[in-house]
Amino acid sequence: MAKFFDGKYPVIFIHGMFGWGAGEGINSVVPYWGATTGDLVEWLNGNGCRSYSVSVGPMSSAWDQACEIYAQLTGTRVDYGEAHAKRYNHKRFGREHKNALIPDWSKENKVHFIGHSFGGNSIRMLAHLLEYGAPEEVEASGENVSPLFKGGNGSLICSVTTICSPLNGTAAYETAARFKILPVLKALAYTYSAFLGRTRLNGFVDFHLEQFGMTRIPGENEADSVIRSIKRFRESNDSIDFDMSPEGAKKLNERIKTSPSAFYFSYRYNAVRQYKNTNHYVPSECDFPFLILTSSLMMINEKTDKTGKVIQNECANDGLVNISSASFPDGEPHIEFDKNSPVLRGVWNVMPLNVGDHGTPIGLFADRLQTRAFYLKHLDILSGIEK
Repeated sequence: MAKFFDGKYPVIFIHGMFGWGAGEGINSVVPYWGATTGDLVEWLNGNGCRSYSVSVGPMSSAWDQACEIYAQLTGTRVDYGEAHAKRYNHKRFGREHKNALIPDWSKENKVHFIGHSFGGNSIRMLAHLLEYGAPEEVEASGENVSPLFKGGNGSLICSVTTICSPLNGTAAYETAARFKILPVLKALAYTYSAFLGRTRLNGFVDFHLEQFGMTRIPGENEADSVIRSIKRFRESNDSIDFDMSPEGAKKLNERIKTSPSAFYFSYRYNAVRQYKNTNHYVPSECDFPFLILTSSLMMINEKTDKTGKVIQNECANDGLVNISSASFPDGEPHIEFDKNSPVLRGVWNVMPLNVGDHGTPIGLFADRLQTRAFYLKHLDILSGIEK
């Protein structure tokens, strides 16, 4: 097992779609990071690794999530940007975070970001905004613009690590659309979040959708009507489901660029194996029953070459994300990671392929020692790039 983390920078964990951070009540029952293997972040902190699990809107867009992460780390009110808020017909400001998670965040005290699933896209967006800013927000707000949108702060981040992230969208979205169940799933999700956000359970499961009026800002009573807020959110395209669609993923990748100041790593998991001596593949490595179904559905339209042979790299997936999509964003510079070669900034280091499903790296129905060993090994890499 790799030596324990001896780096000096804190590690920030960002959850995926429908996930949660340490600030949600549900995390005390089932921690997102660690899941059935125990609270990973708590274990890391108990062993000397300064770690934080941040909570963001589990249905929000990469942009909105990036703004929420920034506000929590800096101890400020969430500012989604004036131009962005007008474009998507929602409030500019969200909840206020009075205590900064990283009060000493600076170019001398950088941070490492680790994002699972869609959380990987959110930290990509955050790194982009810190490095390049958002000129449209500066133009719209002038001196009142959030520091996040000014750019020139890419050196605040040491590394970006994505795990099972839909960097180019996911075939799961296309599968749901093909079977015509996407509208139903969206309607259920929007309705559930809007009603739950107005009950006493808000805080146990927090959807962070007060910008659309779907949930109340903590400590305040103001919220829009359920029907009006759901309609506004559904029609905005400022959501996680749009960002994971083929069109949305393409737009994200057209905007987001890697920061030359940061190191980038991507991890992929494959739950698919060739069935005996046939030309077909089955999700034999899925530990979560639901992912067996989703992985199977994703492979219904297998891609083949000119000889009719199934292209393994195209059908392989972790139950929700294709390994081809989790490797690196289309058009971005990338290399296969080599432990014997120097790690370069501004380039995607594609890590060796792991066996398991979408929940394996966060400890869902996984082995505790293997889960922790995975992070210890990566933390060892992170401590190395600090030097």
